[in-house]
Amino acid sequence: MAGIKEDHLLDATGLYCPEPVMMLHNKVREIETGEVLLVLATDPSTQRDIPKFCTFLGHELVEQVNECENETFSYYIRKGS
Repeated sequence: MAGIKEDHLLDATGLYCPEPVMMLHNKVREIETGEVLLVLATDPSTQRDIPKFCTFLGHELVEQVNECENETFSYYIRKGS
């Protein structure tokens, strides 16, 4: 996405609930506060699960992009403290 530079990438394409969120939980532990993680997913349930994950754990969902032509969902997440 223009203007947002990710520090880390998590490719969860082809995986289904609950795997993308489980992988996200583990990846967030590895990165520093304030860094941006780009999550790529194809599971439509991530549209609900990832925003709730961020809200519940205090991370910022900077941007969410739904790419209809290739059925990919992109989430830019800034790690909270």
